[in-house]
Amino acid sequence: MHSGLILLLWLAAVASIQLLPPAALAPSVALCVALAATLARTRAIRLLRRVRVLLLAIVVLFAWFTPGEALLADWPRLGPSREGSVLAALHAGRLIAVVCAVALLLERLPLTRLVSGLHTLSRPLGLVGVASERLALRLLLVLRYVEASPRGTGPGHWKHWLEDEVEPVEVQSIELERERFGWIDAALAAAVFSALLWWSLG
Repeated sequence: MHSGLILLLWLAAVASIQLLPPAALAPSVALCVALAATLARTRAIRLLRRVRVLLLAIVVLFAWFTPGEALLADWPRLGPSREGSVLAALHAGRLIAVVCAVALLLERLPLTRLVSGLHTLSRPLGLVGVASERLALRLLLVLRYVEASPRGTGPGHWKHWLEDEVEPVEVQSIELERERFGWIDAALAAAVFSALLWWSLG
């Protein structure tokens, strides 16, 4: 399957998570977490740790600042609201599902294929003067640097990103893989997004 089609299907799946009703969201989040724990455990844990502050902010803002019935009757002013707790669970669940989906994508799709897919999807931007080759190569450079950098791995990890680069950077050749986007891939992509558009407007 073409890497661009894989990215389109992934985007459709992530978008559909935002449209799911609460009854269907819970099993979807559980499925995403189970898949990430099985196929991309280390990467998923690392990504979830990086968004833990955002998750906490979502829970606090929605649960404690949404008007509604007090969840704790004994402490109505200090406790969260029932409606806010539901909203906090919904938005936190969606974020967790998306983070797990990102971990699965990065774990199962090689970096070169990921950039190749983004290159294919960004080709229409050439109509407005954006060079898709330069965009893809710059993204590849950034991703390689982030993965190879030892920064952000030790105690006080965020401070390492503020330090100046003192070690010389090894120059390496970079190759951009190109995959042929066939008519079957295009038909599948059109069908998936047509169904997603119909679902969102329905």
